[in-house]
Amino acid sequence: MHVGERIAARRRRQGMSQDALAGLVGRSRSWLSQVERGLRGVDRLSTLRDLAVALRCEVADLIDSERLITPTGSSRMKALDALRSQLSAYGEMFAEPSTPWPLPQLRNAVVLVNHEYQAARYERAAAMLPEILGAADAYYDGSAGRAGRGVHLARCMAYVVTAKLLTKVGEAHLAWLAADRATHAAVAAESTAAEGMAAYQVACALLLVDGADAAELLAVRAAEGLMTDATSDSPDLVSLSGALWLLAAVIAARRSDRPIAIERLVHAERLGELLGRDANHAWTAFGPTNVAVHRASSHAELGDPRAVLRAAADIDPESFPVGLNGRRSRIYLDLAWAQTQARNDLEAILHLKRAESVAPEVLRFDSVAQGLVRDLLKRARRPSAALTTMATRAGILN
Repeated sequence: MHVGERIAARRRRQGMSQDALAGLVGRSRSWLSQVERGLRGVDRLSTLRDLAVALRCEVADLIDSERLITPTGSSRMKALDALRSQLSAYGEMFAEPSTPWPLPQLRNAVVLVNHEYQAARYERAAAMLPEILGAADAYYDGSAGRAGRGVHLARCMAYVVTAKLLTKVGEAHLAWLAADRATHAAVAAESTAAEGMAAYQVACALLLVDGADAAELLAVRAAEGLMTDATSDSPDLVSLSGALWLLAAVIAARRSDRPIAIERLVHAERLGELLGRDANHAWTAFGPTNVAVHRASSHAELGDPRAVLRAAADIDPESFPVGLNGRRSRIYLDLAWAQTQARNDLEAILHLKRAESVAPEVLRFDSVAQGLVRDLLKRARRPSAALTTMATRAGILN
């Protein structure tokens, strides 16, 4: 039995309804129904713990033995230790004073590392960030003079992209730390756009630490706040508000609230129409195509593979501006998920290959991609050469 079947069997043994169990773990009946039917997985250990407590059993009783022996490791990012050391050093308090980079150099470095991240060159971005953060923090003693606002904006951008990378590789608490520092820099810069960028990353980090309610509240509040000034003359604010609505839509879909998810997608769609084209203002990759990709992702969160396939049929990933490889690969991951749910494993592997061809590092560091490869491995009686090779490249098999 898969995990959902085990949950259903224990629930029935306890004489408990789906409504009752869903209420005990803070989820909807629709979510639990999808889990029990195998349409979606339980991807958080904390949720498995809650289910085990409600069902009066151990977590191990809910996890099939096949899952226990499936490799779950992923490729380790070589530069992550250096980045962690930089974030935890607090050099502005105890280290010897260092000479800050000229502000134009710092700005250019932040632009370059953002390009590396969006191109899905995650290793290179991670290798660049410790030095960039050190240079940004060298200004932290308050001696920025008349360039103060520009320095705060540069620091905000440096910590925003750091939070993005750490979220991508699943370093939840470090991502939260980086996003929090971005927030402080944004407030110091007195920049609405910077505050929107920082808020987005805080919400993403909160999702990783099981703070979905707080993440949703923050995303909605920030999106609504930005909409008051989002006009055709302010593409950054339009894009940031739209990106936040998209994030809020995915969060609503994750808790199986279809009407709210659709309502938020409509907000984002209107902002995409106001923007008028696919763009990358404020490093959001926001535009009509990104709205369409998030619509497919929302269907995936709702556990509706057929709707994912229908939504994806009208999406052209090449519509994204040049360089947005990570965003371009997302639609292929959603398609791989949909085909995995439909038990079309060969199609799923094909879509994963397409995602990897667009963004070669995505299988090594993206948690969704890693989960899909593991799921395909678990149920393959004899994994094909293509799947085995892919799992090896992903760092899941030695």
